[in-house]
Amino acid sequence: LPKDFPKLQNDTFLRAARGEETEHVPVWCMRQAGRYLPEFRESRAGKDFFETCRSPEACCELTLQPLRRFPFDAAIIFSDILVVPQAMGMDVQMVAGKGPTFPEPLKEPEDLQRLRVKVDVGKELGYVFKAITLTRHKIEGKVPLIGFTGAPWTLMSYMIEGGGSNTHSKAKRWLYRHPEASHMLLRMLTDVIVEYLLGQVAAGAQALQVFESHAGILGPIEFKEFSLPYLRDIARRVKDKLKEAGQDVPMIAFAKDAHYGLEDLSQSHYEVVGLDWTIDPQSARERTGGKVSLQGNMDPCALYAPKEQISDIVKKMLEGFGTRGYIANLGHGLYPDMDPENVGAFVEAVHQHSKEMIKQM
Repeated sequence: LPKDFPKLQNDTFLRAARGEETEHVPVWCMRQAGRYLPEFRESRAGKDFFETCRSPEACCELTLQPLRRFPFDAAIIFSDILVVPQAMGMDVQMVAGKGPTFPEPLKEPEDLQRLRVKVDVGKELGYVFKAITLTRHKIEGKVPLIGFTGAPWTLMSYMIEGGGSNTHSKAKRWLYRHPEASHMLLRMLTDVIVEYLLGQVAAGAQALQVFESHAGILGPIEFKEFSLPYLRDIARRVKDKLKEAGQDVPMIAFAKDAHYGLEDLSQSHYEVVGLDWTIDPQSARERTGGKVSLQGNMDPCALYAPKEQISDIVKKMLEGFGTRGYIANLGHGLYPDMDPENVGAFVEAVHQHSKEMIKQM
């Protein structure tokens, strides 16, 4: 394993994740490697989406693009959460204008027999590991590199819905009608995810984020039964395995719209809880009782505002969260029609306001 990576020069993000002191609040953006960047659109032009995901060189280039433009404090490897269902034997295609599509989604419990029982993660997802290792070298220690995965419920919902959905009613039907089969699928996903995350760390990932993007479609009771136990299981198993090797990487749980689960998430073995923009920063601090660092949560649409206003919004957000144990981000990913200049204004506002606030302490 190539472990001769360049020395990390800016560990602000890792220190904030662990609740340690920093000179400024670190900032990165979900989907910072994305279609809002003209150079991203140019690199991706005419290429199949998942083919790009399978090219370590392409993933590395896309991961580094935003760092050439903005002084982000972290990079996140370019990939997709749906590589996990692919590794389990499902066909997924990116359809223009429609998004990710499963031609043959899971319809009934007997369809679980179509999934690979034992997934060789190194064989099926080795291209992600190669991309991480390559990027760790090419990033030259500038900032830490984050690896990620989708969470079990979110992946399950895609596998049953066959793509995006407003109601997620096909997937939720399983929870109510086939609870045992649902748990079986969630366990299968969890096993693959644990191996996948460990492989990412072995390849060089310095932090891990777990995306439970569809948490908010569940009520509190369903969340506690079908999402939370698996989120906890993933963190515990990854941490235990890393501990054996004397390793430790911060883990971030981002359960979008699961405002009712904040207390539970702050006691789930994750160092950081990511928040969407519907949560008041100060109340999130109070409800998590200083047990975790927090990440988020500016409304991405605030980036449509004039730059001066972005600066004011950021300042208010920083005042709400406080500067310790805090990583600034958006409450969701960047949208394709956003102006890169406004993204730059967001990053600059976080750095400037937080430096001043920390100096005054």
